[in-house]
Amino acid sequence: MASRRGQAIDGVLLLDKPEGLSSNHALQRARRILDARKAGHTGTLDPFATGLMILCFGEATKFSAGMFDADKSYQATLRFGAETDTGDLTGNPLGERAGGPWPFLADTAALQAALATFVGPQLQVPPMYSALKRDGKPLYAYARAGIELEREARPVTIHAITLLGVDAAAGEARIEVACSKGTYIRTLGQDIGRALGCGAHLAALRRTRTAGFDLADACTLETLEAQADPAARLLPVDSLLADLPAHTLSEPLAARFVLGQTVPDESGAQTGARVRVRGPGETFLGTARLNGRWVKPERLMAFNKESST
Repeated sequence: MASRRGQAIDGVLLLDKPEGLSSNHALQRARRILDARKAGHTGTLDPFATGLMILCFGEATKFSAGMFDADKSYQATLRFGAETDTGDLTGNPLGERAGGPWPFLADTAALQAALATFVGPQLQVPPMYSALKRDGKPLYAYARAGIELEREARPVTIHAITLLGVDAAAGEARIEVACSKGTYIRTLGQDIGRALGCGAHLAALRRTRTAGFDLADACTLETLEAQADPAARLLPVDSLLADLPAHTLSEPLAARFVLGQTVPDESGAQTGARVRVRGPGETFLGTARLNGRWVKPERLMAFNKESST
């Protein structure tokens, strides 16, 4: 997360990250374009990867925690013939390159069968070139120093793998992967290459969906910069909480709720339900838990940011 002097802007931006930028660099560029005081993102993409990033500004950063646990979808290009130390085209080849042409690209039945074996719950060993930390230091820092560490396999789930197309001449296949949080598509690509007996690495990776948001609704940094009012691209803060039912309070109760007070619940909603609370005019106020006949605040929007800075 980053903060500096600027405008107190609240909202969510769906960004189509370009190739070559780190996730933080993309965030900083968007923040400068919007002149936003406070910003954060909900999950990194490797510099070589492109696609959907959810950027949160101002008060939206308070409500973004659930985004990290969301399922995701990617489109990936597998290049067969060699693994690399990074698992993608930016790395150095490991071992000798295997020669093509690959029969499974001419008759894809074997490729389809191999992909099907990776669908479902499984254990996946994170790559050394990752942002996971050991003793406060990211694994990629060890990898760049030539140090290989033991990594514990972690449970992930591949919900589906779809073969989108093949390029036999280039020795490549394009796939779409729907997966759980924590899944490394670079590792998946490497494992698929091993299953086919020829090695593989990612030639391209593009995130297309996460947490109900779609890449089709995202904008590029260039599009954002060209807009007369870049803030018009922002979604409301509670778009991050679309899975929670909305609960509306009348004016007197809303005024007490934003002060952190538990207020009466006259809706008859299910006890224990977690809700996103709105006041008059559909103004998003925060999240709450319905507790018996009461609405108990959990996390609140701040409406006096300018006076408190």
